[in-house]
Amino acid sequence: MKFLFDDPAFDYQALRTAGYADDGGAQLGEVVAVAAQIPDGDTEAWRHAWATLAERVHLLGTAARAEGRTVDARSALLRAHNYYRTAEFFQREQQRDPEALRLMRLSRETFADAAELMDRPPEFVRIPYEDTSLPAYFYRVDDSAEPRPTIIHHGGLDSTVEEGWFFVAAAALARGYNCLCFEGPGQGSVLREQGLVFRADWETVVTPVVDFALSLPGVDPGRLMLVGTSLGGLLAVRAAAFEHRLASCVAHDAVWQLGDVVWLPPFVMEWVERGCDDFANPVMWGIAAQQTFTRWLLRQTLWTFGADTPAQLLRLLPAFGLSEVIGQVRCPMLVLDAEEDLFFAGLEHAKKVYTGLNSPKTLHVFTADEGGGAHCHSGAMRLFHDRLFSWLQESLGADQAQAA
Repeated sequence: MKFLFDDPAFDYQALRTAGYADDGGAQLGEVVAVAAQIPDGDTEAWRHAWATLAERVHLLGTAARAEGRTVDARSALLRAHNYYRTAEFFQREQQRDPEALRLMRLSRETFADAAELMDRPPEFVRIPYEDTSLPAYFYRVDDSAEPRPTIIHHGGLDSTVEEGWFFVAAAALARGYNCLCFEGPGQGSVLREQGLVFRADWETVVTPVVDFALSLPGVDPGRLMLVGTSLGGLLAVRAAAFEHRLASCVAHDAVWQLGDVVWLPPFVMEWVERGCDDFANPVMWGIAAQQTFTRWLLRQTLWTFGADTPAQLLRLLPAFGLSEVIGQVRCPMLVLDAEEDLFFAGLEHAKKVYTGLNSPKTLHVFTADEGGGAHCHSGAMRLFHDRLFSWLQESLGADQAQAA
């Protein structure tokens, strides 16, 4: 389903940005207007146009806050946060690009400013993790000590902790759930500022987060749920195979094996297997350069997985899979899929995850006809939330009164 661009990568990212309008992260007219200024595939024009919009909307928010117009300030700052994130998205020519760092710093700061103006401001916390800590936002329904169902959420390959507000947290609060959104190794500021890359044994990340969640006020230990988005769908299932304090788990969307996502000519794969990296790497760089998406994806995965070359990256990916652990999941699982997924369409990842599970399980496929067929149902967040929370309520086995 085409949205605003012919270039698939630009089109999906514009849809992703616009989709956050449901919870204050965009205004459709602003998205359409800025997209009209950007030639397909021109990443520099993309950065400039979105950054210009972000700065303009940021100024609106700053002025509104100074004048005491809380609602207008919060609205503008949430949008500016999302536009700064979008502006930075394709900045992958160098890992420590000063402009990329500036844009992401502004994205985090404007979200923090907007969060302070929410009806119930979330608490920014640091979760103890090995010899460091992980950033998180804890969203509480109220200040009471009443134990409530609580969702733990993390993103995927390119998500940030702030995006958790749009993915899950805002919808959770509206339905009487607390929500703890965090970034792990390979994600957001944990990657950029702490230098930690993805690890296959994601249970070593989730278990200390569960420990921390259970220490928070108002968290019901019997109703603790994990939701992982995009690559996080694989990581969450992996964690659920080892972390049995979870009442349920959601793969949003399901990923079976990262190595399956890579398609290369057989002779290139043979070179990699034989260690002929001097032959394989130039070919892979050449293939990646042909499209905006593949160029971005290669640079992003090299960075987030801590690989120096494409060949080294390919040798890391097989560890990120579920075949050896899927049978250990005990909690109920919701396995989600998207009919027109830019990343995984035709690979049947969700079906493989669903088939491999021995625990209570539900598979739901969002279709193009209903508007939810894009990766992680971007542009159809209300539809996703309807499916997510109806299943969570059912999986808890008890009535969950929704907030008015």
